[in-house]
Amino acid sequence: MPQFHSRFIESTPGDPSTERRSRQVHGALWSKVQPTPVSAPRLVAWSPEVARMLGLDEATLTSPEGVQVLAGNALWPGMVPYAAAYGGHQFGNWAGQLGDGRAIVLGELLAPDGQRYELQLKGAGPTPYSRRADGRAVLRSSIREFLCSEAMHHLGVPTTRALSLVTTGDKVIRDMFYDGNPEAEPGAIVCRVSPTFLRFGNFELLTSRGEVALLKQLADYTLKHFFPELGAPSKETYAAFYREVARRTAKLIAHWQAVGFVHGVMNTDNMSILGLTIDYGPYGWVDDFNPGWTPNTTDAATRRYRFGNQPPIGLWNVERLGAALMPLFDEEEALVEAGLLEYQRTFEEEASQRFAGKLGLSALRDEADVALVNEGFAWLAAEETDMTRFFRGLSQVVTLPEAPTSLPPVVRETFYGEVPEAHVARGVEWLASWWRRTRKEDVPPAELARRMDAVNPKYVLRNWLAQEAIDAAHAGDDSKVHTLLDVMRRPFEEQPGRELYASKRPDWARSKPGCSALSCSS
Repeated sequence: MPQFHSRFIESTPGDPSTERRSRQVHGALWSKVQPTPVSAPRLVAWSPEVARMLGLDEATLTSPEGVQVLAGNALWPGMVPYAAAYGGHQFGNWAGQLGDGRAIVLGELLAPDGQRYELQLKGAGPTPYSRRADGRAVLRSSIREFLCSEAMHHLGVPTTRALSLVTTGDKVIRDMFYDGNPEAEPGAIVCRVSPTFLRFGNFELLTSRGEVALLKQLADYTLKHFFPELGAPSKETYAAFYREVARRTAKLIAHWQAVGFVHGVMNTDNMSILGLTIDYGPYGWVDDFNPGWTPNTTDAATRRYRFGNQPPIGLWNVERLGAALMPLFDEEEALVEAGLLEYQRTFEEEASQRFAGKLGLSALRDEADVALVNEGFAWLAAEETDMTRFFRGLSQVVTLPEAPTSLPPVVRETFYGEVPEAHVARGVEWLASWWRRTRKEDVPPAELARRMDAVNPKYVLRNWLAQEAIDAAHAGDDSKVHTLLDVMRRPFEEQPGRELYASKRPDWARSKPGCSALSCSS
């Protein structure tokens, strides 16, 4: 039986009250809270990779006792469940105390590789931070989080992981689009896994309340356990920590842009200090390359978190973290500026490298290369063109014996409808320029194609695929969840017989809820 610990509970001050009622919690970083039992837990799916990473065998995980733990009905030795206190800026506005309103950390497990991982149940019942919510999660949002956590990992994108998906046997009332039409839906719980779930908002809340001693305690705990290479706490070390968080955040968002992922709710309480993708709410993959697309219905008016705006929002969020750390910087604004410059430098470097790789180039060597990429983006955005299939298809174009003089079928089929001939002609011109540029690389076209297929996924967790799995699960069929989990394990491989999972968005999914748009309750 696994043995758990909790350095966070042991090392930092907590809430003296164990009341579950919603309230403001001051002078504490966490509140102990027990998960609320559920009536009939059933293990729907689990990740063998995460289980192996944690040193958990299948027999332990899938046993009746294991399922009870994953549902919040029981605890393994050493587990001390708690909910963390944090604040955040939501859609650009300070929201005050937020905290783990439907997530409860069970404890920390020492894995075989020497790394420690926190296990957290999302949907395990109310906490002091639940405000007016019930602390529960529905099956549809839980399927989306479970599958996407693992899909992102296999794409190589830094992310929290998902160990398991359990249905509870209980109904949860949700008004999915906040339009006055609530429905009873099946409840579920995801067990999330991460070295830590600390966010920008943990630091923001303390500074907003003037709890500077507690801010320092949190920063010192973070340095000791997650950034030990930076050295003992000091003003210089805090500044180095801030620059490292800025760097990791920039790398993360560059990776999002490269695979076409849109987080949908980049509030500062959803930003990991480890630079991980965290809190899978109304996310989505762009189908057609549309910089203005947001998957979040709550964001529909301003589109703050649209695909093309994620890089500057990342910078804005990093600036908010810098403001929160200012008391540790002795109010030296130059240290915040250094972090912002680190973000900008890293994002430019990382995004350039990733998009160069997607095009088969070793680097963007000069202004002409940058112009070539930008012209390609402009062409993709001008008409509805499937981003994932377009980049994947380029490996077939790069091996052509001559520069294309007409639009290759593998490119033409990425359009979502008829396009003007002028657009086609512009595309042929761009492809020819790009093809000629690839001939300046120092490896043969076949090797370029191999490299491109290694960074341009064939399979991503498109919203319509997730929705089909959700619809089937609601009807009692879990098989599509299992199949999607398996397909997304190998996103860069051809997987013969599974071409359907690499298809463009079908017409029926263009406006279907769950496919085109999602709410924060999705």
